[in-house]
Amino acid sequence: MEVLHQETENKGRFYISNENEVAGEMTYSKAGDNKFIIDHTEVNDNFRGQNLGLKLVTAAVEMARKNNMKIMPLCPFAKRVFEKTAEFSDVLW
Repeated sequence: MEVLHQETENKGRFYISNENEVAGEMTYSKAGDNKFIIDHTEVNDNFRGQNLGLKLVTAAVEMARKNNMKIMPLCPFAKRVFEKTAEFSDVLW
């Protein structure tokens, strides 16, 4: 399953879709030109145990690195991922 990305002027989301069903989604809000806040991560019960939440956070980290951005993980899940994954500290705000 592929991680997809949608973005508007002030918000965005990374999501994983399986046919017509959203398997997982992580939303964020922009905080200026070079920062964003992860505010919610959710995985559909039918897809739990497949590390989809981690894939979503990893996609956000990759985007931040590519665009020289920083991330504030307010979402409890994303915050735990950052606490457990030292190699993500370079994009932590």
